[in-house]
Amino acid sequence: MLHSMLSRFVRVGRLTVTEHGRPPRTYGDGGWPQVAVRIAKGWSRPIALNPDMALGEAYMEGGLVMEQGSLWDLCELIGRNFVDGPPPGPLKRSLNRLRRTLQQWNDRHAARRNVAHHYDLSAELYRRFLDQDMQYSCAYFVRPDMSLDEAQLAKKVHIASKLLIAPGMSVLDIGCGWGGMGLELAGRYGAQVTGVTLSQEQLAIANARARAANLDHRARFTLTDYRDVTGPFDRIVSVGMFEHVGAPNFRAYFQQVSRLLTDDGVALIHSIGRRTGPGITQPWIAKYIFPGGYIPALSEMTAAIEDAGLWITDIEIKRLHYADTLKAWRERFLAQWDDIAALYDERFCRMWEVYLALSELSFRYGANMIIQVQLAKRIGATPVTRDYMLDSERATLSGTGRSKPRSVA
Repeated sequence: MLHSMLSRFVRVGRLTVTEHGRPPRTYGDGGWPQVAVRIAKGWSRPIALNPDMALGEAYMEGGLVMEQGSLWDLCELIGRNFVDGPPPGPLKRSLNRLRRTLQQWNDRHAARRNVAHHYDLSAELYRRFLDQDMQYSCAYFVRPDMSLDEAQLAKKVHIASKLLIAPGMSVLDIGCGWGGMGLELAGRYGAQVTGVTLSQEQLAIANARARAANLDHRARFTLTDYRDVTGPFDRIVSVGMFEHVGAPNFRAYFQQVSRLLTDDGVALIHSIGRRTGPGITQPWIAKYIFPGGYIPALSEMTAAIEDAGLWITDIEIKRLHYADTLKAWRERFLAQWDDIAALYDERFCRMWEVYLALSELSFRYGANMIIQVQLAKRIGATPVTRDYMLDSERATLSGTGRSKPRSVA
């Protein structure tokens, strides 16, 4: 069964597979990439029947061992041989909608449990592979030679330029992480920031960082569900949190954004998106990494935004920036393997290597992208051309813009 699937699937590169009790078999045209794997007893059939789930599980459990090349080389081979299938028919679309509803209901209890599963892991894990500011979202590589730290700073400045922040403005950061974005807006731009998270680990670190930077009078972080926040706010920013809202809650999310914005307010939502229309979460990722998570299609976002009565004042699509970010994370993670294994164990390390490799694959060869949507309640809340974004961004990164908070009246 596995031989039949690989014979049809692998056309580019060379894949050598040694199954338990059988001689090696080779597939492909012999070019690059060149990968060899050994599959232990009992794993060939699950991989053939359900590769989306079983391939990652086999690697985690030691049932799939790399004999030539790395796990990323195997992902590269998969990506280079991948061809989009036909769009789902009416029955499959209906089944996908039902699965989304069941998997992503994400009421307050489920949302907190799902966040704890991933974000309440030890901060020492994240420190091992993230930048110094612990930005756990797509960086912005303005130049290809940028370091990860430079590209994450560029991301924060890029987002701030779209928010049109003035000193003293009130800002809500939905899904504030370890506080980096909120502290940037409080420190560099003089905003009054309220950050909300459902992660106990992130909350403690964010508030400690605010105190250490003497910004706790401008940046306050709380353990609060976005549905329970009261406003209003001049600005709302959310980076990498919308993927945890769940498709059944999209309309409620944007209605809350609308309620919380002042009449002249501006919001910037930064999210992973998919170009192929509504779908379902990759099964292995949903089980092991992000329970309750879902990557939205732009069409799903815009429909919910329309229902909330908000203006879409700008949309930007970023394509390969996250692939490069994930590559940097994966390389840093592998370099710190022994330390991370000491925190957890070897199985955990293999699981996270699968997560980082699959995620990079989805951006480099798949249908994933980054969506930044700027929103407003009033048609004239933002300038009618985009020049202000680039002007502000360049001035800040060149050092001629605001480098410290102005006095707040």
